[in-house]
Amino acid sequence: MTGTFWQDHKLALSVVAAAAVAALLSVIEVDETEQAVVLRNGAPVSVINKFKPNQDFGQTGAGLYARIPFVETLVRVDKRIQPIEMDRQLVISSDQQRLEVDAFALYRVIDPVLMVSTAGTMDRLKEQLQPILNSRLRRGLASHTFQTLLTAERGAVLAQIRQQFDREARQYGVQVIDVRIKRADLPEGTALERAFANMEAAREQEATAIRADGQKQAQIIEADAEARAAQTYAASFGKDPAFYDFYRAMKSYEATMANPQVKSGTTIVLTPDNDYLRQFRGGGKAK
Repeated sequence: MTGTFWQDHKLALSVVAAAAVAALLSVIEVDETEQAVVLRNGAPVSVINKFKPNQDFGQTGAGLYARIPFVETLVRVDKRIQPIEMDRQLVISSDQQRLEVDAFALYRVIDPVLMVSTAGTMDRLKEQLQPILNSRLRRGLASHTFQTLLTAERGAVLAQIRQQFDREARQYGVQVIDVRIKRADLPEGTALERAFANMEAAREQEATAIRADGQKQAQIIEADAEARAAQTYAASFGKDPAFYDFYRAMKSYEATMANPQVKSGTTIVLTPDNDYLRQFRGGGKAK
């Protein structure tokens, strides 16, 4: 029965099956995270869900679209920001320091037609961008000192490298968003040890200068304080000679009996009526 039905309706069933397959092939789905370049006989004719700046997800042109089966093909291009790693390589700075640099860049495709025409696929695009990034980093770092990479100037250097890399990447329909250095180290060995020694010597020289300036300021303050004290002593002596005599005696007792430099166990033998001890007798004057 089934065989008879197939034989009787073979042509009609074949047409229906072919129509169903053609209908399935004519409908394509484009995700929000991608943009699709439609090629007709190998030439780009349109772009579905093309990247637009400041366009929120959910408000894009993603969804279902119709195409001509077997005539139009689709190349999918990611809309999201993509990373590209630079191979760890040796760079010579302007002060002739040999640096081992690890870096990366962030980019996105903003012209998918140009990208497909020049690179073809996302994987091929990354292969073509990587040597450009390597070259730009080597040239950019070679015009600056190693010390620059350790200061705030590093940001300006990387911004300049990003601009140069972006200009070259535009020929692939790519926008370079950022360039960053993950690590910039001196190679192990003599060069590294010499750099550390130079840094240590510079810091020690700076510390010596700071200590010298501190001692200078301390001497100025101490001299000023002594001058003020001398003026005070002179004024008090003129107003009250007895107080000045008492003060001098107290300072003498402190220097003699409470001096930490005097060895412990030292004994001083004086008679009770010794004139040196007059302040302890309450007289204040020698008899």
